[in-house]
Amino acid sequence: RRSREKRTMAGTRLLLVAALLCSCTQLLAEANSWWVPAPPPQRPEMYIIGAQPVCSQLPGLSPGQRKLCQLYQEHMVYIGEGAKNAIKECQYQFRQRRWNCSTVDNTSVFGRVMKIGSREAAFTYAVSAAGVVNAISRACREGELSTCGCSRTARPKDLPRDWLWGGCGDNVEYGYRFAKEFVDAREREKNYAKGSEDQARTLMNLQNNEAGRRAVYKLADVACKCHGVSGSCSLKTCWLQLADFRKVGDLLKEKYDSAAAMRISRKGKLELVNNRFNSPTQEDLVYIDPSPDYCLRNETTGSLGTQGRLCNKTSEGMDGCELMCCGRGYDQFKSIQVERCHCKFHWCCFVKCKKCTEIVDQYVCK
Repeated sequence: RRSREKRTMAGTRLLLVAALLCSCTQLLAEANSWWVPAPPPQRPEMYIIGAQPVCSQLPGLSPGQRKLCQLYQEHMVYIGEGAKNAIKECQYQFRQRRWNCSTVDNTSVFGRVMKIGSREAAFTYAVSAAGVVNAISRACREGELSTCGCSRTARPKDLPRDWLWGGCGDNVEYGYRFAKEFVDAREREKNYAKGSEDQARTLMNLQNNEAGRRAVYKLADVACKCHGVSGSCSLKTCWLQLADFRKVGDLLKEKYDSAAAMRISRKGKLELVNNRFNSPTQEDLVYIDPSPDYCLRNETTGSLGTQGRLCNKTSEGMDGCELMCCGRGYDQFKSIQVERCHCKFHWCCFVKCKKCTEIVDQYVCK
């Protein structure tokens, strides 16, 4: 009975990742790569492990990714989870920007925006690669994958001598290596003419994939737990732990803001458009095309425009009504907000709050 339940759960989980990784048309698969969610498949039974070769039924995968899928089928669920977390993080980081990680395409998240080698594309490639590293690393630690386990990172030199090293840490080394192999496979299969725009885009994608992976690796840190009688902390056990994915998103958003404009040289390498700036490191984001202004709905670029978006009347930043609305003006309306208030702590151990109703002014772009 247990084995039957496990097979059912595995089939359900693989169906989820199929929905995340499939693309409903070959055009979208090419434009948006492996992370694009799509409608559930018409024949769910084909995605159950053992029924039919699942990997051959995922059109969003490149040939190299399909081979890796066949070799590491149990990894696919976590690749899907990583992609889903990356999309959520992108939408959080850009919630107050003209482009808020949504497009005119109902069948995908990033859609035609990804055809332009812009800062936005750079961020989405980086955060998606980071999502895979994060999800695979955690799955290793939790014993979900047969090919990896707890982290084997060497003991940090600055760790106090009497602290124990070797708790079960997140296996960021394995997560990094697998994500590099899987995510980069699509780009490495392409063979474009040296110095062409297509080659420039491939190099751009590879650079941003690496920056995303390194962000996860860089932010992983030592975590410790105290042991001892009555919490005396006479002994500590420490291990390597991934940072919260929000910190990864914050770091990549900073990299987005300082991304370097690049162009392809005759030798087939990316070079700075403006030599006055420092060359980007492997931790930095790069782009080759200017961004659309995202002010108006545009089917070609995939922009939703900012009409109807909420804006902040008092802000001078990108969320302010002047910039968000692109000078078109805004409408004011009143809305009722209900919030918890007058909260009191009661011994022991709960908090009791009242509900307060407030009428607030809100502003939306014309």
